Amino acid sequence: MEKRLSPADKFSSALEEYAPRFNIHLNAQAVARLREYYEQVMAWNTRLHLVAPCSPAEFATRHVLESLLAVEYMFEGARVADIGSGAGLPIIPCLIVRSDLQAMLFESSKKKAIFLREALRRLNLNERAKAIAERFEKTTALQADFITCRALERLTEMFKTLLDWSPSASTLLIFGGEALRREIEKYSLIFQAIRIPESERRFLFIAKRQDY
Repeated sequence: MEKRLSPADKFSSALEEYAPRFNIHLNAQAVARLREYYEQVMAWNTRLHLVAPCSPAEFATRHVLESLLAVEYMFEGARVADIGSGAGLPIIPCLIVRSDLQAMLFESSKKKAIFLREALRRLNLNERAKAIAERFEKTTALQADFITCRALERLTEMFKTLLDWSPSASTLLIFGGEALRREIEKYSLIFQAIRIPESERRFLFIAKRQDY
């Protein structure tokens, strides 16, 4: 009888199958650690609704591989502020595959911040990353080189607040669709839109923070 694959097995298989379509190379160690991250998210998801219900393959592509698109645009030793971290996307996958990155994860939900701290601890990332249980706009902007954002609630409405908060020399790496593009264009930012593989309507927007 053929062995039945667990959700984690299906996740790992999908990660390896689809990574080349995203032009991402993952070694065995990265796959194993991303699998561990997936298992942690699934273990907490029923209680905290970290992500919408999805198949292991969808989590691999829609969440993890999409998040990893941002890695290419971060220089070595970059300091990152991740806004509205939720399940830790996009920053935790990025931290897993890039040991040189440092990050602050901003999450207004105290319960989700507990998950983030536990995930960082279990993945041995807590020396390079810290979860802050606070709305980002109520804090002082950090010395961050990059601002990442993928799942901030009402992102288009909050975009100007995010822009005002961001350090003047930082680069925004934010995920969204055409509504977000229009918001970025409104402030005449220099930006690039990278279409996300396996998606027709989502982009990674790379926008330079500058006086506008």
